[in-house]
Amino acid sequence: MQEKIKEIADRVHELRELSEIPVKEMAEYLQISNETYNKYESGIEDFPVSIIFEIAHKLHIDMATLLTGEEPHMNIFTVTRDKKGTSFERRKQYRYKNLAEKLIHKKAEFFIVSVEPKPQEMTPETNSHPGQEFNYVLEGTLKVYIHNNEIVLKEGDSIYFDSNYEHAMESMGGKPVKFLAVIM
Repeated sequence: MQEKIKEIADRVHELRELSEIPVKEMAEYLQISNETYNKYESGIEDFPVSIIFEIAHKLHIDMATLLTGEEPHMNIFTVTRDKKGTSFERRKQYRYKNLAEKLIHKKAEFFIVSVEPKPQEMTPETNSHPGQEFNYVLEGTLKVYIHNNEIVLKEGDSIYFDSNYEHAMESMGGKPVKFLAVIM
């Protein structure tokens, strides 16, 4: 896992340098401190998916390029077969599967996200990112924390929100949750 983080961090660093974007400008764009940004880019801390999404947007590249090192090449459509797609773990409690990484010039990113149950005493880590997010629960029960609200979603429920606000998700009932996430 640490090796993957370092590979992504190296790609981000190289592409930011090639684009002649100073660290300060990138950190301001992401609405984080220079110190936090430097931890991400050096590989000391893992990037939240939302930050990778925004870095890709700022660099005018596809998110898949940062995650895999390969350029998307499909320009009309892409098909992702069952149990396929690029999988990655961004935080201990979240696992992502990118459902459309091969299509170029996407206006949104599509993921199947799996959330494992966590110990009761743990508070979920929140994050925020520019844009909007849509989540549709496929399996299990999901608790969404957003802007001082706690919303419980069951299978078939969805939420669409302004992702500039701090938010987090956790599984309920001691069982894993699977949901479709669309980040725009």
